Amino acid sequence: MHDPGAPARDVEAENESLRARLDYLVEQAERNHEIMCRHQAFDLEIVGSDSFQALIGTIFGSLPAIAGLDIVTLSLVDEEADIRTVMDKLGVDFNDFPHMIFVDAVAALGFVPSRSEVFTGPPKPMLGPYHPAVHQPMFPHQRPGLQSIALVPLLRNKRLIGSLNLGSFDATRFTPAMATDFIEHMASIISICLENVISNEMLKYIGLTDSLTGVYNRRYIDRRLLEEIGRARRQAYRISCLYIDIDHFKQVNDSSGHQGGDEVLREVAARIKAELRISDALGRFGGEEFVVLLIDANLDSATQVAQRILHSIAGTPFILSGGESLAISVSIGVATLDDFERDHAIEGVAQALVAHADSALYKAKEGGRNRVVSFS
Repeated sequence: MHDPGAPARDVEAENESLRARLDYLVEQAERNHEIMCRHQAFDLEIVGSDSFQALIGTIFGSLPAIAGLDIVTLSLVDEEADIRTVMDKLGVDFNDFPHMIFVDAVAALGFVPSRSEVFTGPPKPMLGPYHPAVHQPMFPHQRPGLQSIALVPLLRNKRLIGSLNLGSFDATRFTPAMATDFIEHMASIISICLENVISNEMLKYIGLTDSLTGVYNRRYIDRRLLEEIGRARRQAYRISCLYIDIDHFKQVNDSSGHQGGDEVLREVAARIKAELRISDALGRFGGEEFVVLLIDANLDSATQVAQRILHSIAGTPFILSGGESLAISVSIGVATLDDFERDHAIEGVAQALVAHADSALYKAKEGGRNRVVSFS
């Protein structure tokens, strides 16, 4: 029997289905817009990072939440450990970034190069299930339960500089059939930011070091001293300063030439550095003068360090590249920061500390050289 109301019900059901479909599409569009806005905010945040530490902190701090990931790690190719060395010199503590991984060669990233000589394209992201035997080096500190991963190459001018490693507890989050345009775009922005920040940090490091000896220059020591005095005031510990001058250095240049003088300067710097802790700072103030900042060291302990430096330099002859043997000695002045009055400007206190060490050095020179004198 024919039901005259059936067409109307069919149309109503179809309309209901269309409305549900439209609601779903609107919901998806709003969700995608929200995701896009979050990622745009992330892009702006990393582009605005003005240091290596800030950039890495943003990647590890923001990306997991923005992209809904359970773990994010970053691998960088650092064949000669240049990046690690410079960042350490600039005060980056990699213990704060356990998901930062350095590898010594591109091959360690795990991207398989093409077997065809005709193929010249860059490596593509690798997505799929997590296999501990293969992928554990890229996720060294992951929590149990990692199911799927994406290893995304970081490329600059077709050169592989590292990989962005994304992990999820959801086995379906990353699959080989998934489109990779989005994560490749994200990786390209991270690559650009990494290259720019690392280049800037390298330039900053070069601007703060002495090209001949490889130790810091006066500009760095002046800046570091201000920072350390502020920290010492807050935490109530001592800072000591050693002012070191090579005795009769003009005679070295006269007898061995400037090349011999340069060799002596490099070796003096190396011997001083060997007696210091990681927390201390050594800088060349110009000519044959060096300054050392000893952190959390009173006058007695600083004087002991100065005596070790004195004996290290005078106790073993310097052998130059031409075979010439030279007896080198230094004079050292020692002073300790004892002014913790907050109403005294840090700049003035810093200048006074170095001046006191310089005054003690002058007395060491007057007293016959090759000796340590403490300021009192």
